Amino acid sequence: METEIPPEAQRLHAEGRAAGGQGDYDQALALLEQAATLAPQWPYPPYDAAFTLLMRGDTQSAQAMYERVDALAPSGFFTCKTTLDMLRREHAGQLFPGFSRAFIQLEWMTDPAEKIQLLRGITKRFPDFPPAWQELASLLTDPAEKMAALDNGLAGSPDPETKTMLLINKAGIHASAGDMAAATRIYTTIVEDPHVTASGIAFAELFFNNRASSPEG
Repeated sequence: METEIPPEAQRLHAEGRAAGGQGDYDQALALLEQAATLAPQWPYPPYDAAFTLLMRGDTQSAQAMYERVDALAPSGFFTCKTTLDMLRREHAGQLFPGFSRAFIQLEWMTDPAEKIQLLRGITKRFPDFPPAWQELASLLTDPAEKMAALDNGLAGSPDPETKTMLLINKAGIHASAGDMAAATRIYTTIVEDPHVTASGIAFAELFFNNRASSPEG
């Protein structure tokens, strides 16, 4: 728990994140490794170190670090499982070298139309890459197009985090159409999946609790 983390480890972690944010990757990695040494069971320092390595373009080391995080937090830790799966696909030759770093940076795009166009290109070139379908679905407004994108994502053997988000979004489309029975079946699929992450269950419960308490629910 956060309260059990030594204050010095928290300080080093914060300084490491700040250094990474300023582009000083070597300093960031040194500070984050020191934090990890003081709090070896805390996933935060290696998680931020993995991201730093990815931004530096060292994808092999980034994958190893994400694997370290996954071992520390097997029930999921932010986007660890999704990024780890993406790096494994890249290193297996399913995605071009440098794809993971470029895809992560899509988060900083602010023009929805430009982002949709780029994602359509990615899904056309890599139709078996689920996170691109998930990102595309989140930007589409037509329910039929959205559902098609979600189904395409589910067909591509998504990692547990992406799979849960794809299913939650499908449930949302069904719920918006008034088909709560279909939405509930999806919820059951999520919570009964042995590979679902803790955050996935939390997202699913939040979605369905909100639906149940809404006037339309």
